[in-house]
Amino acid sequence: MVKKNILDYSYEELIEEFKKINLQKFRVDQVLDWIFKKHVFDFYEMTNLSKEMRKQLDDYFYIYIPEPVDIQRSKKDKTTKFLWKLEDGRTIESVLLFYPNRVSACISSQVGCALKCKFCSTGASGFERDLSTGEIIAQVLAIEKLENVNINNIVLMGMGEPLLNYDNVIKAIRNWNNKKMKNLGARHITISTAGIADKIEELADFELDIRLSISLHAVSNYQRDQIMPINSKYPIEQVLQAAKVYQQKTKNRVTIEYIAIKGFNDTEEDAIKLAEILKGLKVMVNIIPVNPNPAGFERPSKKFLTNFVKKLKENGIEATLRIEKGTDIDAACGQLKMRKKGINLK
Repeated sequence: MVKKNILDYSYEELIEEFKKINLQKFRVDQVLDWIFKKHVFDFYEMTNLSKEMRKQLDDYFYIYIPEPVDIQRSKKDKTTKFLWKLEDGRTIESVLLFYPNRVSACISSQVGCALKCKFCSTGASGFERDLSTGEIIAQVLAIEKLENVNINNIVLMGMGEPLLNYDNVIKAIRNWNNKKMKNLGARHITISTAGIADKIEELADFELDIRLSISLHAVSNYQRDQIMPINSKYPIEQVLQAAKVYQQKTKNRVTIEYIAIKGFNDTEEDAIKLAEILKGLKVMVNIIPVNPNPAGFERPSKKFLTNFVKKLKENGIEATLRIEKGTDIDAACGQLKMRKKGINLK
């Protein structure tokens, strides 16, 4: 019999799976407590279960946790980046970030990314496959155990486009939110998308009140086409209309991510145009100076960035300059990627 990864199941599905091997519902709660609260990933170490039950579980399930093959720590701010090897030998990265009021994890949803945004190292490395629900969840469990931390904020901003792996991402979020699992409040979970408009509208009907972040990075379709190929399918007008639908249904503010590129989208005129196209939306704009990237784009000066934020505020848009973390270890926005050089992937 082929074993099943227990992390791929919802709470309700596990109850049904446990019934198949004659284990009661409360045994599900016990096992999940070991996994999510105690970070025990071996059934034989779950000592409040009989030896017979432990064998039953080990015969039927396994608990998939990725193997860490490289860990890098920023000397500036304690940001920590993890390179994980998956069961099939492919690799993904995720990041642990520390803030005064939270411990946050930036989690990947795909192996690579198909969107090929010009400023992003992930897209340059290509796309291989979606991550399963269990592979998404396991990143958080692995970080918590390795670093002995309680992650109380999760952002799906790592490798991949979360809304192109919609079902697995949504299931992972439900499991993180479930009281028997991670028990993380929905407002502590963020999906970041490049603007998959139909899925943004679908997300508006999601029962959990999560946060939404949209990567816009341009003020016109001509401009956005040059750096984000996905714009040909989901142009700015369609993305912002989807954001309006989302906001009308959820009443939640939407975060707009805007990577500032020197000489491309960083002028006062760009700021004024951005404020114009965002009218009618309740937003917070995050201005992010572009990080080292395959296209060789350069970041604007601090003076330009500060002025851009000032112009947005003068035009009625709430805006902030993103606090940079992990740039010295290639762990910042757009810097995560698949890595193989020097790593034994067998």
